Amino acid sequence: MPSLGADMESGKLAQWLVKPGSKVRKGDVIAVVETHKGAFEIDVFIEGVVSELCAKEGEELPVGALLARIAAAGEELAAPARTAEPPQAPPQAPPPALPPAAPPSPPAATPPAERAAKAPAGPIPAPAKAPPALAGGRKKVSPAARRRAEELGIDPETLEGTGIDGSVTLANVELAGAGGGRHRTPAAEPAELKRRTGFDPDQMRQAIAAAMSRSKREIPHYYLGSTIDMARALGFLESYNKERPPEARLLPAVMLLKATALALRDMPQFNGFWEDGRFRKADGIHIGWAIALRGGGLIAPAIRHVDDRSLADLMEALRDLVGRARGGGIRGSEMMEPTFTVTSMGDRGAESVYGVIYPPQVAILGFGRAVERPWVVDGQIVARPLVTASLAADHRASDGHGGSLFLAAVDRYLQEPETL
Repeated sequence: MPSLGADMESGKLAQWLVKPGSKVRKGDVIAVVETHKGAFEIDVFIEGVVSELCAKEGEELPVGALLARIAAAGEELAAPARTAEPPQAPPQAPPPALPPAAPPSPPAATPPAERAAKAPAGPIPAPAKAPPALAGGRKKVSPAARRRAEELGIDPETLEGTGIDGSVTLANVELAGAGGGRHRTPAAEPAELKRRTGFDPDQMRQAIAAAMSRSKREIPHYYLGSTIDMARALGFLESYNKERPPEARLLPAVMLLKATALALRDMPQFNGFWEDGRFRKADGIHIGWAIALRGGGLIAPAIRHVDDRSLADLMEALRDLVGRARGGGIRGSEMMEPTFTVTSMGDRGAESVYGVIYPPQVAILGFGRAVERPWVVDGQIVARPLVTASLAADHRASDGHGGSLFLAAVDRYLQEPETL
């Protein structure tokens, strides 16, 4: 069970997307895990063959618990033998199968003993025909599929399951939902839209409270702010977007992302983690972008290698990330990978924001709303679009001097937008 945040202690395995014998490659999604922040797709980091599923759908497991075993290419033949070991040890002295003097105990209203002795033994195995999980004729439905079916107004009992043992999976529900609503139940039509985000708002608030309380309790924050003239950056953006269709245009957010990444490349002491009493530099610049979810709540999944990507590539990645975050399609790896976090208030937000560091990261950068104000340029007072950038950093890993240089680097890159 992966850790999908500093506040996560356990998760529920909602759905398996593979079976024993399935071949997987790095990046393949193999399961869906539910936490207090919602449902996340779990992808693998290695290539091989699934040899054993060690956890059951619906099972709550602590972080670090074993979910599955994946055999490398050279272990493919040996893996199934290991999974089959438990049934290979039959008892050495089995008891007699049908002891002659052990008929079932008759109920209170049973006829005389000689009639009981003549009764056939057929009723004995009858209860074993229907396992408890299938009692009442109900289908096996994964928790994620059942929840999504409720949101879409679909009766999961009417669906054909393609999961393990014929269980109804999330994919089966989504397919039914896209098929014109044939399986919708009239009583479920007015389902509340707020449940479509795939998370419980109350549990989300509890998760945020736990993480932020830990942050303020353990991390000695210091704060710095700087005003950035965005005239050149926004001018470049206007020129870039003029000749492009709406779907190919850039938003200011990607320029803030790229400038931040380049500043982190210059000052790597802000890109990493405080662990075991010391700073550990991250291997890459994977920025977590804070996304407000509909219905309340906040997550900050990672965009990988921001410093090496073009503005157009970043725009596509950002659109995809925000869309999946609000639709419940974020992968577990994206929650595990952020090495630094950026939060932006956007066009309709506050003029400044001072964030709380998400442990074990060591810094978070906030951008307020661009506001047109008087600014001195070449000795003249002119109107300029200004943005307040604020840094919250861990004083154990850096100090104010380094933080000031970092903010200055972000400003410098935004004054040269053509180099981003």
